[in-house]
Amino acid sequence: VVLAYADEPYLADCVRSVLASRDVDVRLVLVDNACTPGDLQAALDAARDDPRLTVLRPGRNTGFAGGCNLGAAQLDTEFVALVNSDCVLEPDALALLAAEASRPGVGPVMASVRLAERPELINSAGNPVHLVGLSWAGEMNRPETRTEPFDVTGASGACVLMAASVWKALDGFDEAYFAYLEDTELSLRCWRTGLAVRCVPTAIARHHYEFSRNANKMYLLERNRLMLLATVWPARALVLLAPLLVTIEVLLTVYAVASGWGGGKVRGWVWLWRNRAHIAARRRVVQAERTVPDREWMARLTPDLDPQAIGPAPLTAVANVGFRAYWALVRRLL
Repeated sequence: VVLAYADEPYLADCVRSVLASRDVDVRLVLVDNACTPGDLQAALDAARDDPRLTVLRPGRNTGFAGGCNLGAAQLDTEFVALVNSDCVLEPDALALLAAEASRPGVGPVMASVRLAERPELINSAGNPVHLVGLSWAGEMNRPETRTEPFDVTGASGACVLMAASVWKALDGFDEAYFAYLEDTELSLRCWRTGLAVRCVPTAIARHHYEFSRNANKMYLLERNRLMLLATVWPARALVLLAPLLVTIEVLLTVYAVASGWGGGKVRGWVWLWRNRAHIAARRRVVQAERTVPDREWMARLTPDLDPQAIGPAPLTAVANVGFRAYWALVRRLL
C-alpha cells in the first residue's frame, strides 16, 4: 500500500521500485489522497498499465491511518506492506522482509530506512518509545553495520511489512490517529500480545526524508501522544507516572506557546475531550487484548531522550538523569 497526498515528486520512483521487487508476487494499491495530478500521472506512467497496480480514489484525504486501512482491505495477499511515497526500495527489500515476517512469533518487520542522499546512513532503524509517549526515528545519521534482524520497540511506517493475518487480527490502524504514532500503537500492541517487532538491516528503503515541524504536525503529534498514553499504558503505570506526565504536559504547553503552536496544543485537548467515547472504547479493546505482563512489555520503553531528535543536548542530558531515576522506581512497582 502506497499513499499519495499533495506534491509527490518521488512517487513514480516509489511505484517503479515496488513493482520491480524480486522474489515476491507484488500487488500494489495506490491510494490517491488528493495527490497533485501531475505527480499521480507520472506514477501511473511509471507503472505502464501494469495489471498489478490498483488505484483507489476515496475523494478525500483519509490520513495515513485511514488510507492504509483502505488500501490493505483491497489486498488478498499473504503479507501486507506499507511503503511511504517518498521511499525507493531495493529490489530484494520486500522479499527479505517477508522471509523474516514468516517466522513464528514475529509481527511487523521494518526495512532499514536509509537517507536517500547518503544510503550508508540510517534514517530510522526502529523508533524508540519514551515512557511519556514520545517517539522518534532511531539511530538517525549513524552508519549501519548490522547484517542480522534485530528487535525494535516501534516499527517505522515508512516501510513495514507483516503477515496479513497479523494485520487483520489487529484490525489495522486506529483511524482516529489520522497521521503520526499509529505505527507506534500497532507496534506496542504487538509486543503486548507476544509478537516481536523487528528491523531487517539488509532490506533497504531509501527515504527522501525532510524533517519539518509545523503547527498542524505538532498538533497531531501531541494529540496522538496523549491518546497513546490514554489507551495503551496500564492504569497502574498512569498513576505511578502521573507526577511526571503532568510536569511534562506543563512544560510542553509552555514550549508550544513559545514556539507559536500553543493553539494546536489546546486544539488537541479539545479533540481528546470530544472524542472521549472513542478513546474509552479503544482503551477497553487494547487493554483486553494484552497477554504479556505490563512489567515485561513496558521494559521496552526508554527513559532517555535523544538530543538529536529532541534537543538541545545539555538540557536533554539533565532531563535524562531525572527520567532514569524516576523510571527505575516505577518499574519496580509495576
